[in-house]
Amino acid sequence: MTELNILLAGFGGQGILFTGKVIAYAGLMEDMEVSWLPSYGPEMRGGTANCSVCLSKNKIGSPLVTNPDVLVAMNLPSLEKFENDVVPGGLIIIDSSIIKKKVERTDVKVIYLPASEIAENAGIKGAANMVILGKLFKETGFCSPENLDKGLQKTIPAKKMDLLDKNRLCIKLGTEN
Repeated sequence: MTELNILLAGFGGQGILFTGKVIAYAGLMEDMEVSWLPSYGPEMRGGTANCSVCLSKNKIGSPLVTNPDVLVAMNLPSLEKFENDVVPGGLIIIDSSIIKKKVERTDVKVIYLPASEIAENAGIKGAANMVILGKLFKETGFCSPENLDKGLQKTIPAKKMDLLDKNRLCIKLGTEN
């Protein structure tokens, strides 16, 4: 992989920016050029949140991802807003626990993953983002498993390190579904 442009989008509080940071740190561990650009509304929770992550073997010209190779949509407004921006041949991963709409494009790969349901069934409510991260990792291979774990460890704040194993489990569930 020479370059991968990822756009993660959903509501604030769904872990969009956190997931982007994990990807960015994992990319750094792979010795890649990385950019992480968060964007969110003024609301603390429930507003819009999206995050552009660029991983590249070369210099990155702009941190803004306008035509992503991968779109992660964790709510319907995000899918509707960004679906047509994905490059032909790209990938769209949808949390189908929340989004019931089907993508009409035929020139992209679409994965309907009931991420919220998978996380809740594992007893880890609110970790759908990590289930989706596992699926994204499986589909793109953007880093090694070891560096994904290092990125996760780097992103989790010290005071929440007790959640590390739960996050690891959700990533694993994402790779298996």
